[in-house]
Amino acid sequence: MTVHFIGAGPGAADLLTVRATRLLAASRVCLYAGTYLDAAVLAHCPRGARLVDTQALDLDGIIAEMAAAHDRGEDVARLCSGDPSVYSAIAEQTRRLDERGVPWDITPGIAAYAATAARLGRELTVPEVAQSVVLTRAQRDSTAMPSGESLEAFATTGATLVLHLGIRRTRELAERLAEHYGADCPVAVAYRVEQPEEIVLRGTLADIADEVEAHDLRQAAIIVVGWALRAEDFVESHLYSCRRVADLDGRAIEAEQAGRR
Repeated sequence: MTVHFIGAGPGAADLLTVRATRLLAASRVCLYAGTYLDAAVLAHCPRGARLVDTQALDLDGIIAEMAAAHDRGEDVARLCSGDPSVYSAIAEQTRRLDERGVPWDITPGIAAYAATAARLGRELTVPEVAQSVVLTRAQRDSTAMPSGESLEAFATTGATLVLHLGIRRTRELAERLAEHYGADCPVAVAYRVEQPEEIVLRGTLADIADEVEAHDLRQAAIIVVGWALRAEDFVESHLYSCRRVADLDGRAIEAEQAGRR
């Protein structure tokens, strides 16, 4: 028996990995967060599987479900929104499973920021515009941010910024970020991207809060900030530059000639 932590991606049933669908089909128990999931994802589960929406469960309740399945010898599919490596709470879950001797593994998924970038048709790292992506969150009614990980500290780098858990504070966050990125810096907000209820908003730090409030977005959304979202006049990557390709071609010719000698 194994608890499989599975990245459910942005919640769309057709954006699960092949491995994810195979594990879902083989697990008699599935724990999922209904807030972030398209119900069609659960169609991959076998008929008669125990389906548990964890919205109303605390950590103890979730672990109890896993432990009970372990006692019955049943595999568990624990669906995590996006990719389990970010804001999935698997660290605290796996720690408790280890204490109980319950085996587990992890299957990655498509992160929300990646699905959002695809929907926007944008690369988040553009040569000489932004070469880093910062994944972080807003802090309010949650655990404290580590020392040094303030929003302003990340903003000073100019990197593309992806904010989780901050949609209810969009206006405040936009005002803070405008001091570093500029009020005209492009912003995108993605709500339930790749799901039937999807809403994607585009704007700037000056007006994005108005759009968010007009659509009354309160959860299941991320905020992407950065000039890469509007980059047009930028240098081309060295990786595919004509000069580099010609240089590599020249080296190949020299090597071939050397081999003949």
